[in-house]
Amino acid sequence: MEKKKIVVVGGGAAGFFCAIQVAELHPDWEICILEKSNKLLSKVKVSGGGRCNVTHACPEIETLLKKYPRGARFLKKAFYQFATLDTIEWFKKNGVDLHTEKDGRMFPTTNNSDTIIDCFLRKVHQYEIKVLTGQEVVQVEKMNNASDSNFILTLASEKKITADAICLATGGMLKSDKLNWLTTLGHTIVAPVPSLFTFNLVDKKITTLMGVAVENAVIQWKGNKITEQGPLLITHWGISGPAAIKLSAWCARELADDHYEGEIIINWTPEYNEANLKMEWINLRMDLGRREMGTKNPFNLPQRLWQYLLQEAGISFTTKWADLKSAQQHQLIQSLTRTTLQVKGKTTFKEEFVTCGGVTLTEIEAATMESKMVPGLHFAGEMMDVDGITGGFNFQHAWTSGWLAAQHIGNQSIIK
Repeated sequence: MEKKKIVVVGGGAAGFFCAIQVAELHPDWEICILEKSNKLLSKVKVSGGGRCNVTHACPEIETLLKKYPRGARFLKKAFYQFATLDTIEWFKKNGVDLHTEKDGRMFPTTNNSDTIIDCFLRKVHQYEIKVLTGQEVVQVEKMNNASDSNFILTLASEKKITADAICLATGGMLKSDKLNWLTTLGHTIVAPVPSLFTFNLVDKKITTLMGVAVENAVIQWKGNKITEQGPLLITHWGISGPAAIKLSAWCARELADDHYEGEIIINWTPEYNEANLKMEWINLRMDLGRREMGTKNPFNLPQRLWQYLLQEAGISFTTKWADLKSAQQHQLIQSLTRTTLQVKGKTTFKEEFVTCGGVTLTEIEAATMESKMVPGLHFAGEMMDVDGITGGFNFQHAWTSGWLAAQHIGNQSIIK
């Protein structure tokens, strides 16, 4: 087979993985990664607090697909070709063992993201893949006077690079006009908006509890039926934690439409709703009758949060359970099962942000990640309109789409 030139645009997780997979198929091909910034693998570096949440221990494909607010149907074919178990095996084969935490997230056993970065850099060195930073692509053109698969890429420096096939893995973007050159090729960009963020609160009383963590709560965006359950954290700006961040993914479009203003509803006691807690309250009053409410918390809530909820209901800490007035009881049950908090704005962690939106999926072949409109042009990672909740799912999509794009680039007949 004739030696080919492959260009990967984007020096992040998906881009590196794609380039390495092509090189594993064709070690003699000329492969180049172009990165517009001066940083490589920046999300890999900061993910999981610097430990790199590589994937999630979710071997069942149908369960895995439920973790993607956008793109689940598109990913079905992809995950049946390369998914969690394949990721674990690939990293193990390349000297990186992963371990699983109790919430299912998987990290390198070193608990250090540099382990993943070093693995990729070793592979890049092994296959002599060129990695060029500070190289922004501003235009991609098909070469009409050559075979269908040939391209010219123009960089911001006005330098031109040719390629037999391309994989675009530029990551998420907050402005769709950053890829105007892609729309000139006929592709459509679904307007990108942030996903995976935390909620800023108007009422600062509850934020005096910053640092309080609740192991299991339910959170909902008022007006939307979707709920998320899991750990919540009260911060100095509002509400964070895995449940809140997952909710932001599921409701990303609605929240953007609402300009990040509205209300969240929190049930601090998810084993109860308002109705059955009213029934249970009879037993609580009988069992705890002469105990002071401020010191006896039957819901396993952090004491600071419990006392805050008592204060909100106008209940003195020294009030006996048996002496609680019905109006105060009603207010406390409401606060426990339906605390409503006014939201104004979000906090997005710059290095770890994810966007929903990107290249529309109807224009991409799900089995190969190739453009349906431009043969030889492929996509990988977050620049497509696919995003997962927090927990390693966005990286799994990066590995899967990068692998699929590489298989097609390495085996497609039009560049042989």
